[in-house]
Amino acid sequence: MTKKQIDTLPTRRLGELEVPAIGFGAMVLSPGMYGEIDDDRALNALRHAFDHGAAFVDTSDGYGADGHNERLVGRALKGRREQITVATKFGFRIPEGAEAHTFPVGFAFGELAVNAEPRYVRGYAEASLRNLGTDVIDLYYPHFPDPQVPIEDTVGAVAELVEDGLVRHLGLSNVTADQLRRAHAVHPVQAVQAEWSMWRPVDADLLAVARELGVGVVAWSPLGAGFLTGTVRSVRDGDFRRNNPRFADANLAANNDAYTALRAIAADLGITQGQLALAWLLHQAPDVVPIPGSRTPAHIEENLQAAHIGLHPDTLARIDEVLARLEPAGGTLLGGNA
Repeated sequence: MTKKQIDTLPTRRLGELEVPAIGFGAMVLSPGMYGEIDDDRALNALRHAFDHGAAFVDTSDGYGADGHNERLVGRALKGRREQITVATKFGFRIPEGAEAHTFPVGFAFGELAVNAEPRYVRGYAEASLRNLGTDVIDLYYPHFPDPQVPIEDTVGAVAELVEDGLVRHLGLSNVTADQLRRAHAVHPVQAVQAEWSMWRPVDADLLAVARELGVGVVAWSPLGAGFLTGTVRSVRDGDFRRNNPRFADANLAANNDAYTALRAIAADLGITQGQLALAWLLHQAPDVVPIPGSRTPAHIEENLQAAHIGLHPDTLARIDEVLARLEPAGGTLLGGNA
């Protein structure tokens, strides 16, 4: 793989947006997500990703304390803003005095809280624009649907931001097929973000509606929060994954044993298990764009090389046979891109 091949990634469409086939999920770069990290290391990772073709970056106002992740991305964007498609999400940084709308998730802490009332959406966007150091957000998502606010109302508020030039495109994150259809009826949705990997299948109804409406799919956690790299043997204190039952010691050991067959397939192909996971996902649909994150330049390059890996139909059938037998220990999670 030459440097030119890495730097120039094939592109895909998310509705009207054209982006690299593999983007970069910046969540891993804030402390408390995957353990401690300093800003210098985080910025180096972001700049390395941009330099090597991951010109589609995903962040959120809820990653890290007080918009830390967005501010990191903003620093990395300086001098190259026009080269990068910037996506961010809102709803977790609930304004003082606003009500927290809780909903259950399958993590140890049990629930998350958002507020996506229309009256707060412009304030969220203005804060994100300041953090990112830009005049416009390319793709703006409600991070989770608010259980107390109709999705149409939240989307209507984002539509006003599009009309005013603060946002270019609307996205949705962690929604149902019905919510996607209802939102799209209010304002065109370009991308829907959903967890999708060998670790967790995408909802078939959501995928069907997205294809019907011409909505692209952004796959978050395409490496199963790092599990699908085949290198995670334990999770330390201070790592967000300790809240995930699938990463509890006994479950993690069982899952590593269960996924051995995938490691064998990757070895047969001469690629890493993480590259196999990303290449497989890219073969699932022409409009799916994974957004893996990493703190390590070598791992970032490894991930991006997966955009150039073709899988033979026989290999895809072999993978599907393995996946059909797998049921990760630790249960099925609700939510998680938080």
